[in-house]
Amino acid sequence: MLEVRGLVTGYGGVPILRGLSLDVAEGEVIAVLGANGVGKTTLNRAISGLNHVMSGVIRFEGEAISGLSPPEIVARGLIHVPEGRKIFPNMSVRENLELGSYRRGKGNRTRNLERIFTIFPRLLERTDQFAGTLSGGEQQMLAIGRGLMAEPKLLILDEPSLGLSPLLVEELFALIARIASEGLAVMLVEQNVVQSLELASRAYVLEHGAIAMQGLAADLKRDPELEKTYLGL
Repeated sequence: MLEVRGLVTGYGGVPILRGLSLDVAEGEVIAVLGANGVGKTTLNRAISGLNHVMSGVIRFEGEAISGLSPPEIVARGLIHVPEGRKIFPNMSVRENLELGSYRRGKGNRTRNLERIFTIFPRLLERTDQFAGTLSGGEQQMLAIGRGLMAEPKLLILDEPSLGLSPLLVEELFALIARIASEGLAVMLVEQNVVQSLELASRAYVLEHGAIAMQGLAADLKRDPELEKTYLGL
């Protein structure tokens, strides 16, 4: 479904990712792991059309999307839930969710809202509440729900557990597992190694803008080199 080959991208002409390649198959959950500053968000931005691709190619469902605009990429069903949630704090929960279907999924808005409220019942309780007054965990649920409103074929989640308490992280990963169990392809970009490997079928570990390790999540969990590679020790 998603193919990234030899990706070089960065900022101001300075490459952050240097020749990175990865794949996400239909219905698969993969984890992209790494510490701060290794290029995880840069990768997401390049896939979503927000960063210029210096060289290499990104294909989605067999077609190159490297030169497309972010709205064109969204229209194809590749949806990116960014790091930091990026909700609209002075709009209600419902309004935030409805904006998720602005470019894609508008015709099924009512049905999709019902689905989101089934997955995230806490959002139903706060439908008319300003999004900025929600807790951190609720805001993350809202950000994911907004992404689901666009009827994604592939959902990229950038650091969804960032800043959440351990209890909320457990709850959030359980909700992501539920979403993935419906057959949605998910690219989970995280620092939370243990829970990400529990959820994903395969994983890539980034270090210094390149893939340092990759393989089945179950194998990586048992690999003594994982902690060394992940921490850069």
